[in-house]
Amino acid sequence: MLSCLKNHPFAVEAFFESSLVLTFAAPKEQLKPLIPACLQLDTFQDKWAFVAVAMVQTKDLRPKGFPTFMGNDFFLIGYRVFVRYTTKAGKNYRGLYILKSETDKKKMEIMGNLFTHYNYTTTDIAKIETESMDKISSVQSNFALQIDKSATNVALPTHSPFADWKEARRFAGPLPFTFTVNSEKKEVLIIEGVRQNWTPLPVRVIDYDIGFLRQLPLENSVLANAFVVRNIPYYWKKGKVEQWN
Repeated sequence: MLSCLKNHPFAVEAFFESSLVLTFAAPKEQLKPLIPACLQLDTFQDKWAFVAVAMVQTKDLRPKGFPTFMGNDFFLIGYRVFVRYTTKAGKNYRGLYILKSETDKKKMEIMGNLFTHYNYTTTDIAKIETESMDKISSVQSNFALQIDKSATNVALPTHSPFADWKEARRFAGPLPFTFTVNSEKKEVLIIEGVRQNWTPLPVRVIDYDIGFLRQLPLENSVLANAFVVRNIPYYWKKGKVEQWN
């Protein structure tokens, strides 16, 4: 019964005040061990695979259809790998595989781990915002990020594998689907996200230090892109489970 509860048993909605996503590229051989056998890496030039760090300020997160006063506001940090999954019907889905999720409130950790497989932990999160700069940091998670909001005509990060922002946009997230996998039962949980007015804007990253990424067995990873979106209505459909062979 408890395992069924974790399969995203109802639709959820929220308002994204902001969603800042940094995507890192690494040789595909290094990211392959991090995903289950039923998923394939979503690669670029058959060389690069990608892991994203998403920082989202949510407002009024609640079961879909519930009044907004029943919602809760949370800051979320998610670590995801860009993947593909071929369904039993032969459809090729592009999406994200969850490695870890962090939040600033214990309530979100408890509820998130009750109704999802997103591996939530609670951490300290500090934000400093000025007209020209945003800083996000966490002592507990060894996390620090600083972006320049005043920059115009933002250049791609140094050493990005992409030739231009049009290429980079394909790996900016979020993707339509999120996957979690029960390897023992050979089950894939598919969660579809629905968004409106999603227009990512490139941002200039001044500096970053992300403790979780340093724990991964990655060498020669590079910052590939960084985008932000603001003021987005968003909801996730009820999860669907299917067997894989």
